[in-house]
Amino acid sequence: MFTGLVEGLGSVLEVAERAEGRTFTIDAGPFGADLAAGDSIAVNGVCLTATTVDGSVFTTDVLVETLNRTSFRTLSRGDRVNLEKPLRAADRLGGHFVQGHVDGIATITHVTTEGPDWRLTLALPRSMRRYAVEKGSIALDGVSLTIASLEDDGAHFDVALIPETVSRTTLGIKTVGDPVHVEVDILAKYVERMLHTSQSRQEQQS
Repeated sequence: MFTGLVEGLGSVLEVAERAEGRTFTIDAGPFGADLAAGDSIAVNGVCLTATTVDGSVFTTDVLVETLNRTSFRTLSRGDRVNLEKPLRAADRLGGHFVQGHVDGIATITHVTTEGPDWRLTLALPRSMRRYAVEKGSIALDGVSLTIASLEDDGAHFDVALIPETVSRTTLGIKTVGDPVHVEVDILAKYVERMLHTSQSRQEQQS
């Protein structure tokens, strides 16, 4: 479990093809100081495992299924990635509950600057629109954000980025047309599931 508060930026050093997928070698910089092999780590919002660790550099294996569900197929040497360690029981929850299980990919359609602040407009796949609510939480490339507004019945949504987010995450280097990992709020899924179960029981009893 993660919070969506990015703790560091990493750089992709190498991408190696293998039969089951790809192995990424990432330099985590100061963030990687206490990493150990076997640790979970969110990379652009995707929960992965550090398979080897050498100083600040770690490797992680990404299976074909994950490659197919994420933008990691286009991740290449020199790219920057958002990094976050799992939430510990004693930690404060500053963002929202982020599982590291990407629901899909949104595409940036507009980038607007408003003084020091940025505003991103993204196109949201139909399968995720029912979980998007104005002022609700959403994770983009592992960054916990608030949906500022919804347009076209949820087909597009806006998020506002403060200077801190722009400078400390990869969202500050995104441009129009870039893909972004999306994880909707897990609480919305639980509510939907409970309502569906309740409705099914009522229909069976009637």
